[in-house]
Amino acid sequence: MPKKQDWVIGGLILLCVLFALFLISAAFLQIATKGRSPSIPGGKKVGIVEVKGTITSSSSVIKELDKYREDKSVRAIVLRVNSPGGTVAACQEIYEELCKLRGSGKKIVVSMGNVAASGGYYIAVAADTIVANPGTVTGSIGVIAQIPNAEELLKKMGLDLEVVKSGKYKDIGSPVRKITSDEYRLLQGIIDDVYDQFVETVVSERNLPRKEVLKLADGRIFTGRQALKYNLVDVLGNYKDAIDLAGKMAGIGENPPVVKPKRRRSLFDFLFKSSISQHLTLSYLLPIGR
Repeated sequence: MPKKQDWVIGGLILLCVLFALFLISAAFLQIATKGRSPSIPGGKKVGIVEVKGTITSSSSVIKELDKYREDKSVRAIVLRVNSPGGTVAACQEIYEELCKLRGSGKKIVVSMGNVAASGGYYIAVAADTIVANPGTVTGSIGVIAQIPNAEELLKKMGLDLEVVKSGKYKDIGSPVRKITSDEYRLLQGIIDDVYDQFVETVVSERNLPRKEVLKLADGRIFTGRQALKYNLVDVLGNYKDAIDLAGKMAGIGENPPVVKPKRRRSLFDFLFKSSISQHLTLSYLLPIGR
């Protein structure tokens, strides 16, 4: 009669085999579906693209926008934004791609959810029309860089770090020491330049005087209703209103057929999803949204 230990070992082996089969099946599914466009039957439609959470990567959004640009049945795009912002480069890449899409003749409507602030607002200004809920949190036009300082903590732990560098600024933003006054001035110059890029984008896309934008661009947030008053958004309405508006702008009419791509995570993301960040990152980000 088999021992209890043999049953345990056999069960573990069976579980390992089943898990291996699952990994192989998932890998084949990932390969089989890679690069496929969403199934879109004939007829004019409105494409939906969602931007959720902190924006640290632009690749999935740009991929969806590219597919819609090539699909002639998709006449307009509704960009649903529910984000407190994100890293500067990722937000700028999405913004530039939206500008290309708009240049191709397709209409773009942004629908703001709970929050579309800082970098979330940056990408929104690329739209033909911005629709916000009255209580949407938006604005927060500005740039922030947060540098942790663990110097005192390391001292208490009795740890010290020796640094060998090629230049005086090579370890700028190091979390193991305070920044110097020279480093602060250098970083402030970078922040000011990226901030100016943000302001210029709002001035250009919203057709507002620079002086008026500067009055609003001190990092403050607005409700959707306040943003409408300052011409930062165009219409108050919900997600459905934005879809109907996109349909009208594209000549389809209200209640247009919509298509929404399925975002498939890679096998690696499914098993080992994690976020990797640097100790010094420039962000178009609403801090309270983190």
